[in-house]
Amino acid sequence: MPKRLVEPFAVVPQTLASLPSPGLLLASLDANGRPNAMTIGWGAVGVFWSKPMFVVPVRESRYTHGCIEATGDFTVNVLPAALADLAAFCGSVSGRDHDKFAERNIAWAPGRQVKSPVIEPCIITYECRVVHHNELAPGVLDAAIKQSFYGSPDYHTFYFGEILAVQVAEGV
Repeated sequence: MPKRLVEPFAVVPQTLASLPSPGLLLASLDANGRPNAMTIGWGAVGVFWSKPMFVVPVRESRYTHGCIEATGDFTVNVLPAALADLAAFCGSVSGRDHDKFAERNIAWAPGRQVKSPVIEPCIITYECRVVHHNELAPGVLDAAIKQSFYGSPDYHTFYFGEILAVQVAEGV
């Protein structure tokens, strides 16, 4: 599917509308160059250090955490409504045990600015280079959030990805 480049914030409303449901696909490569994607329902787009950023939280236990650590970059991909089942699949199995791209015959290409995969059937892709990451500080986290989202000490790492390119399918 041919895609055009747009400004970093041009399609943020469409992106955020998909974030909670069906979710977005966060993609990277593992240390062997194999693509992996996980479904995310949390994230933020904004400006830090005078640069456009996509901030994604990833638990250290997730396979994707190691992928981002290995590559130093990631993509965030917005699925068309017709492929919502792909978000459900990528959110239900681990890349440690499944080659999600092979099992679902997901077409991908390297990004224009990053090594991580641009998922071809997706209608929007943000290409991001990690410029900072930090671990969640549980000691200062609101108690209600901690109780609701962290039953175990598997806290998130927040990756700040500078948005280097945004690819958008025709008609979006």
